Amino acid sequence: MNIWLISKYAGLPKYGLGSKLFFLAREFVRNGHNALLITSDANHLAEFPKTDERYNHEDVDGITVRWIKTRKYRETASAGRVLSWVDFEQALFRMPRKSLPRPEVVIISSLSLLSVVYGYYLKRVYGAILVFEVRDIWPLTMVAEGGFSRWHPLVLILGMIEKYGYRKADLVVGTMPRLDLHVREAIGYDRPFHCSPLGYAPEWITDETPLPEEFLRQYFPEGKFIVGYAGSIGITNALEPFMECIERLSGRVDIHFVLVGSGDLKNAYMARLSGHTNVSFVPRIEKAAVPSFLRRCDVLYLAAHDSPVWRFGQSLNKLMDYMLSGKPVIASYSGYQSMLNEARCGVFVDANDALALTEVVVRFVEMPAQGRQQMGQKGRNWVLANRSYEVLGKEYLAVLEEQTRTRG
Repeated sequence: MNIWLISKYAGLPKYGLGSKLFFLAREFVRNGHNALLITSDANHLAEFPKTDERYNHEDVDGITVRWIKTRKYRETASAGRVLSWVDFEQALFRMPRKSLPRPEVVIISSLSLLSVVYGYYLKRVYGAILVFEVRDIWPLTMVAEGGFSRWHPLVLILGMIEKYGYRKADLVVGTMPRLDLHVREAIGYDRPFHCSPLGYAPEWITDETPLPEEFLRQYFPEGKFIVGYAGSIGITNALEPFMECIERLSGRVDIHFVLVGSGDLKNAYMARLSGHTNVSFVPRIEKAAVPSFLRRCDVLYLAAHDSPVWRFGQSLNKLMDYMLSGKPVIASYSGYQSMLNEARCGVFVDANDALALTEVVVRFVEMPAQGRQQMGQKGRNWVLANRSYEVLGKEYLAVLEEQTRTRG
């Protein structure tokens, strides 16, 4: 099959970010298909080369890549980012296609939701199968977690486009396991659905930077039970229960909390806990060093807000990294449960219950080290067996091939 994969934020590893869509495209190629990846250079998580050309071409790991120079933006939550979306869509419709292979499958992956309009255009022009892949449920996320009114013009416009995509696509794909329930709620009936969660690439395991001994001496007190967190420290990261847990356990001299990362609330949390000796706030470290940090901890922590978005499940890169480390995980999370419970490698506690979180931390401290090790290894084994892009790519292709047989 000739498969076109289109997403404004489909970054490339060589430019700082290997996106899910890139790794799926690579697996499609490895399985004998042709993949064209179309993306943008305006990506706050990647750094593309400077160019005067609107349309830029590369061949990366057998994938034909066309990245489009588009309007840049400085803040992720801004009008500039939306204008960058619009610029990308205009460029798609104006893009020369004569030299490109005729698509049999077109995968549109959010964000931007607007791209599904171009996807439907390609479906009509070429008779291609249209796949609408949703990684973040917009505009629901804007309302539930971003503070937008459900009557905000942008929310209304994106809501209409979202429903348009669900109705026009031949297949809806979601990274979260129960997106199909959201689709039914949004348009009133079921659509063909496939869950394709976030995965891992083999190089993420082999390309690792060890932490310097000086770093370990500074932030990992000898003989302490280490509760670790790696990631952003901001409003969207729901770390308030964790801060309260640290305060509650300040009298336990055998437990130490280590938080790696940066964010808008980091300074405020550091000030709040300045009188506590059971916590270390560590500067952000390079991604390749994160696995080394995670393995130095005894148990790992993640959190999500108590939000309607999570009713449909999660597929978090952070959880993938945590489980690959072979360490047990505690998650403050009140949504649809997956991964930790499937692998039996951790514990979910209510998103807002700091007391329950504190009790679970103590339970892990009192657990024999061998029990923690066995639990963490279950998580690593589960991810290795179920979430490699090699596995996810073959599953995706099987669904696409079934769609082509049904169409034919």
